[in-house]
Amino acid sequence: MEKFVIQGGVPLSGTFVPAGNKNGALPILAAALLTDEEVVIRNVPRISDVQAQIELIADLGARAEWIGDNEVAIRADGVAKTDLDRRLSERIRASFLLAGPLLARFGRAHMPPPGGDVIGRRRLDPHLDAFKALGATIEHDRDILLTAPRGLTACDFLMDEPSVMATENALMAAALTPGSTIIRNAASEPHVQDLARMLVKMGAQIDGIGSNVMTVHGVDRLGGCDHRVAPDHIEIGSFMALAGVTGGELTIKDTYPEDLRMVRLVFARLGLETDMRGNDLFVPGGQKLVITNDAGGYQPKVEDGPWPAFPADLTSIALALATQSEGSVIIHEKMFENRLFFTDKLQLMGAAITICDPHRALVVGSRRLRGERVESPDIRAGMAMLIAALCAEGTTEIGNIRQIDRGYERIDERLRALGARIERVEDGDRIHAH
Repeated sequence: MEKFVIQGGVPLSGTFVPAGNKNGALPILAAALLTDEEVVIRNVPRISDVQAQIELIADLGARAEWIGDNEVAIRADGVAKTDLDRRLSERIRASFLLAGPLLARFGRAHMPPPGGDVIGRRRLDPHLDAFKALGATIEHDRDILLTAPRGLTACDFLMDEPSVMATENALMAAALTPGSTIIRNAASEPHVQDLARMLVKMGAQIDGIGSNVMTVHGVDRLGGCDHRVAPDHIEIGSFMALAGVTGGELTIKDTYPEDLRMVRLVFARLGLETDMRGNDLFVPGGQKLVITNDAGGYQPKVEDGPWPAFPADLTSIALALATQSEGSVIIHEKMFENRLFFTDKLQLMGAAITICDPHRALVVGSRRLRGERVESPDIRAGMAMLIAALCAEGTTEIGNIRQIDRGYERIDERLRALGARIERVEDGDRIHAH
């Protein structure tokens, strides 16, 4: 067991290059199973979730290996089975992204239950509905067996919710299904768009990328490609908040400005102003953070939703930022009923947070935080604790940091490069969450 030991109160300043999008890399790695030709993927974040996905792909019989610090080559001409390894599958939610490629290319996929963050119930029904619409047969006990011995059939279907991973599974399956498949009420997050751009490189034609209606003109054979994973807008948002609460001046290089519009808008309402300088995002130093009330002086609210609304993965980050902003705001996490339960850790550190119900928290700021011993229950809560720790007085110890490592590459090294006082140490005595 490792933990982070953090001395707070130092402005994080300098230049930061964001990693590739974790939630983009995972389906893009899975898509390499759609072809027997080599696929080279660049700007892949070197994190434990990605490593687990690579191990899953290799276990099926594909060659999957790191060819550079952040580059992976996959050749799936030797896939020997369509049953996923149970132990590896239970490590990550994204294991279920292998279902679409296996089903489309081999006519069968045997899927154990996927793992992932415990942030609320995460339905598999949209995935299964998509596969049914494409003509697959589904047997569902604890495991799920998908079969399509005569192949899938192009179709026109409506998703009952704009699930990101279900949209990605549907896109991959449809890309290797000849004919035109229309996916309605599709998710359109940046990482969905990135996967679609890769599938186009492999030979599919996709209309409506970035919208909630996509038409996939599938083919009976896809080819290899060379693809670079887009920068992670969630990581960028996390570092914007880190600079804001510590008062640092930060330049974030080579972003996709379109992916940051809503993030910048919501953070500005929490008092954090940013500028775009070409594709670089600039956070001015020494800002006094003040929450902007709604017209008429009414209580403002930050709420998440399907893209292009505010991303659910940034609600924990917005909450941590709000603890350092003068005023009050409701954080309304609509999508996952357990995500806000980590806030007792920030309350222990001195934050004024009231949990109204499983989906809503009232944050009153600005409150001076103090260092404490806490544990990270999931990836984004872990980053919220890092944000709190880096602006707190005194020393904070964060346990269970493998959760943070699942989503942020070499986070301690990259924070130190910006001036943070953070060390990764062995935890001799297991930390108990307060």
